[in-house]
Amino acid sequence: MAAIPPVCDFGLKAPDFHLKGTDGLIHGLDDLKGPKGTVIAFICNHCPYVQAILDSLIQDARDLAGIGVTTIAICSNDAASHPEDGFEQMAELARRKEFPFAYLHDESQEVARHYGAICTPDFFGYNARLELQYRGRLDASGKAGKPGAKRELVLAMREVALTGEGPREQTPSIGCSIKWKNAA
Repeated sequence: MAAIPPVCDFGLKAPDFHLKGTDGLIHGLDDLKGPKGTVIAFICNHCPYVQAILDSLIQDARDLAGIGVTTIAICSNDAASHPEDGFEQMAELARRKEFPFAYLHDESQEVARHYGAICTPDFFGYNARLELQYRGRLDASGKAGKPGAKRELVLAMREVALTGEGPREQTPSIGCSIKWKNAA
């Protein structure tokens, strides 16, 4: 079932975390954050919404890195109910797709809860002070990841990198709900 996150809560500070990455290392927010901004994307392997936009996300992360904005991806899904979202499968996807960003495993789901993540994909764009400035979709294609669609995340994060503030009009992402442990 599709889930839609709430609108941006401008200025909300990014919660800190320390999570295991698909490279086998533990990564913290302060270690990964970008000098001009940071995108935190809650994604997973199995979600058709993520699969549809994954190549665009990879390209956008590369483009944003060129302006000092780092992308971090986090998978918080319950791997017991969705084994394709397990750590080994995450590492395989990151290798196969040559992710230009850290792909982190939130096994306890505490990070997703602290961020208020709702779905996959769910994008949080922060300025250099780690204040929330964007909570929207990747692009104007919505869930399809169509080439040529207006690159809303990239445009917003360029604005954040230049001014420290995101656009006031944002369209929420849509995706599969996060698969919570012990969900009824």
